[in-house]
Amino acid sequence: MKIFLNDSLVPEQDAVVSVFDHGFLYGDGIYETMRAYDGRVFMLERHIQRLQRSASLIQLRAPSPEYISAAIYRTIQENGLNSAYVRVTVSRGRGAIGLDPALCPEPTFVVIAEDFKEYPDKYYREGVKLVLAKTRRNLAGALDPRIKSLNFLNNILAKLEAKEQGAYEAIMLNAEDFLAEGTICNIFFLRDNTLCTPSVEAGVLDGITRELVISLAKQNGIPVNEGKFKVEALYGASEVFFTNTTSEVMPVSQVDTVRYAVGDITKKLRELYRAEVRQAAMTDL
Repeated sequence: MKIFLNDSLVPEQDAVVSVFDHGFLYGDGIYETMRAYDGRVFMLERHIQRLQRSASLIQLRAPSPEYISAAIYRTIQENGLNSAYVRVTVSRGRGAIGLDPALCPEPTFVVIAEDFKEYPDKYYREGVKLVLAKTRRNLAGALDPRIKSLNFLNNILAKLEAKEQGAYEAIMLNAEDFLAEGTICNIFFLRDNTLCTPSVEAGVLDGITRELVISLAKQNGIPVNEGKFKVEALYGASEVFFTNTTSEVMPVSQVDTVRYAVGDITKKLRELYRAEVRQAAMTDL
């Protein structure tokens, strides 16, 4: 495997960063994950825009959009990939020990592209189990949820809770006991024939897949409510699913002890999402 590191492609064993890199020392950095279909990265421009936004919010100098795009495609092509998982990471870079960002003269830029392993069909047919985590979502006033940062300990603790309970994923509440998001996903549920999802005001990352699913629902006559919801609203739902770049639209069969059917709206939105992927591939030809 070849990794794009700073300004060139290098073999995996040579793709190393300094122990003094502030991404390693302090989690000072940002990232994006993307998915390539037939060699083309879906919604690439939107992902790069969000990466640039994250960089701006922490005053980190990221490469230009053109440079990032070229690096991504060079990495995909060099590794001979068709269906690919892509991760772009930008850290503050190497510097002396200390929190001051000025200690790091140059950021570290990394692109990893791997063969994408499809999720089991069973997950989409039957859904997956989720649990409510005791770990709360970071307070928005302490860490802006618009920053897709390398500081992931909060999410990791929630993920450990899910694993301990034999669940696929965990849902976090915010400090006010409202539903927020999963460790790596946005949550949706159907209640009273309306598609509900926590709003950005609840302290969630504005997921790119989330945005597209909301748009597709509205275009197809499905009412959408972005708001603040208590756990009881989720427990009383008729359908539940989550979204992210790699899973797309993933049905949920259970949250804690409450079970749900993989319903028609979930199936429809997954089909509409896949149609968008196919259309994008045709447009790029």
